[in-house]
Amino acid sequence: MQIILLGAGAGGGLPQWNCGCANCDAARAGRIAPMTQSSVAVSADGRDWAILNASPDIRAQLAATPELHPTGLRQMPLRSVLLTNGDIDHVAGLLTLRESQPFDLFATATIHQALADNPIFGALRRDLVPRRAIRLDHPFALVGGLTATLFAVPGKVPLYQEGEMVETGLIGENTVGVELTANGRRALYIPGCADLPDWLRDRIEGADLLMFDGTLWQDDEMIRAGLGQKTGRRMGHMPVTQTMPALAGTTITRRLLVHLNNSNPLTDPGSAETALATAQGWQVGRDGTRITL
Repeated sequence: MQIILLGAGAGGGLPQWNCGCANCDAARAGRIAPMTQSSVAVSADGRDWAILNASPDIRAQLAATPELHPTGLRQMPLRSVLLTNGDIDHVAGLLTLRESQPFDLFATATIHQALADNPIFGALRRDLVPRRAIRLDHPFALVGGLTATLFAVPGKVPLYQEGEMVETGLIGENTVGVELTANGRRALYIPGCADLPDWLRDRIEGADLLMFDGTLWQDDEMIRAGLGQKTGRRMGHMPVTQTMPALAGTTITRRLLVHLNNSNPLTDPGSAETALATAQGWQVGRDGTRITL
């Protein structure tokens, strides 16, 4: 199984266009590497590829990844796209993929409905991009030789669907994780997760690779930095400082943090927080990270 982290950042990326925090300024100045928004490419054979979440930065991500370049005039190795939720940073890139290119679009029925409710996504021709509604906990062929299974994780509806009352621990089709299996290997991709109940911890146990929500280092980090009024959990993300002890006793071959917010000190490879995470067996995802299982 081949995995390429196309984008390691959360919504807005690094630097975020309207943010003057220390991390964003450091990225603009070239002191730390920038991050595009969350997306992952996966393949079982190195020829046919699927993309997990269509980032708003997907055009630049495709250009920066030779494995995903055209193989002919209008031939692409991209065979499918899978969505783990309806968040803008995971679906807006679909509009870039509207250029009459065939691929399968996989998501739960709830996520597909969020797209159907917005007529702009009609730009993706249904005769070329069939919508494949996937039931939870039912394995399906994502791309040649690679099987995927979607499973519910605690989360919430996308920001544009929020009402006055927001439930951040919804269990259903709004927020899902992906289990990938190929050639005897198993990887889990969970870029958004509000909590780690025992049943989810049990599912993660024994994975060859876990790519997990690393949005915020601490729950109140955006509030303390003066960057917002929401905690991580209010946004549907558990903080890394709680994730690491929650998974400390599990047997996982490789642990990778993805979907990092611009406020997160883990965006700086030289930070004390990065050193702490590394000491506890976690790798911080960066754009272009490649993994072979």
